[in-house]
Amino acid sequence: MRPMKEHSLDLREQIVDAVESGVGTKRDLAKFFGVHESFIYKLLRQQRELGNIAPLPRGGGAAAKLKEHHLIKLTELVAGKPDATLDELRERMQKKARVTVSIATIWRGLEALGLSRKKSPSATTKLTQQSGPRSTSNK
Repeated sequence: MRPMKEHSLDLREQIVDAVESGVGTKRDLAKFFGVHESFIYKLLRQQRELGNIAPLPRGGGAAAKLKEHHLIKLTELVAGKPDATLDELRERMQKKARVTVSIATIWRGLEALGLSRKKSPSATTKLTQQSGPRSTSNK
């Protein structure tokens, strides 16, 4: 889905003036001004209902599922078991905080708290088998 383009107030005024003066059909005006015909209908409806043609504020999107008390619980869970996977944290949040969320929501919650899921290099020390020096000659 592409982002919606906000048309300037000046363009909106020009469109309304052109419609009111009856210069052409709404379809012709839409082509002339480079807007969609439905935009002109919405603009005229907005003028009728609200009395202005200024751009409307955008919607706020979906409300976050993890509220402040959930984030506190998530912090406690991470502190209790820092190496827990996102899925483990999701399951524990369901049991302890009684909230069912996706792994992505857990990720966003951790991000909001400033907690990283990246393990520090010092936390996982790998034991590697050392081999003796290699011979440079082929005997």
